[in-house]
Amino acid sequence: MSIPFVDLKAQYESIKDEIDSAIHSVIDQTSFIGGKVVRSFEESFAAYIGIRHCVGVANGTDAIEIALKALGIGTGDEVIVPALTWISTGGAVNNVGAKPVFIDVMESERTIKPAFIEEKITKRTKAIIPVHLYGLPARMDEIMRIAENHDLSVIEDCAQAHGAVYKGKKVGTIGDIATFSFFPGKNLGAYGDAGAIITNDDELAKKCRMLSNQGQLTKHHHKMIGRNSRLDTMQAAILEAKLPHLDRWTAKRNQLAKWYDEKLKDIKKPVTPERMKHVFHLYVIQSEKRDRIMDALREVNIGCAIHYPKPLPFLDCYDYRGDQKRDFLIAEKLCNEILSLPVYPELAEEEINWVCGIINKIND
Repeated sequence: MSIPFVDLKAQYESIKDEIDSAIHSVIDQTSFIGGKVVRSFEESFAAYIGIRHCVGVANGTDAIEIALKALGIGTGDEVIVPALTWISTGGAVNNVGAKPVFIDVMESERTIKPAFIEEKITKRTKAIIPVHLYGLPARMDEIMRIAENHDLSVIEDCAQAHGAVYKGKKVGTIGDIATFSFFPGKNLGAYGDAGAIITNDDELAKKCRMLSNQGQLTKHHHKMIGRNSRLDTMQAAILEAKLPHLDRWTAKRNQLAKWYDEKLKDIKKPVTPERMKHVFHLYVIQSEKRDRIMDALREVNIGCAIHYPKPLPFLDCYDYRGDQKRDFLIAEKLCNEILSLPVYPELAEEEINWVCGIINKIND
């Protein structure tokens, strides 16, 4: 027996007829760029989140870059970014000409620590990008209060948190604008790259749509310099077919997390603070024995991974900055101890038992 880290084939088999029908429909219509299929998914996803506008784009990284540009952020500006996240969050800031200002995270929740934000704000700071990491919402009340006090925009990075809830509000509806990735391994994943931007701001939505479609709303009427970052029609059809299953899949992820919580012994597990709904894109444990656990799991073909091996400030691409480890002690500690376990909806309890048994032997 083996357990992959993610099993996209198992998910496909569970809704094969719906996926096949969606793909064949696009081919039959020979409508491969834009059109009613993309509009339908945008409307469905906006309704699911509970927001006015959804703009489909090519991927989650483009989503962040386009959101930054729509807010007028560029050369000479600074943007607050958590030190523990995927490179896209920081890289998107660089790609619009601005400077990411990295902030350490909270050890238990792994999201950006609001108490550290204010001391890094300067006259050049224009925005904060909280990341709802691993499926857990960041502490949005404190972040929004800081943003309001300093007249900053807030871009929620929801790439790992489709359907997560913070104090009764779905993530993505709290800040000024929000971004999603539909990378295949996400809780709502396409069969290739795909992303989206959501907002309640009519003008921001209009700018994002123009920026993602060569600066035009209607063909040949280019109001600004944009880019080609459209949501592929085939991916939109696949996402539309998957969306009705998302809440069921999320409930199963929470059940898997509960089993892990109950069965794993003497190890740090994910937390879910009161009034937050975790969607467990990843189930991440923490242990000083991380490498031994990882080796033991891989030896019996159980998939696992590290998200992420280094804090963003210490990636090679940021060597030029000269950031100091003393400013990111928590992120550094986490990167040396965290390990992501399999947590996709098709897993069975007996497979969770097997994973936990191996980990518990290491901790005995």
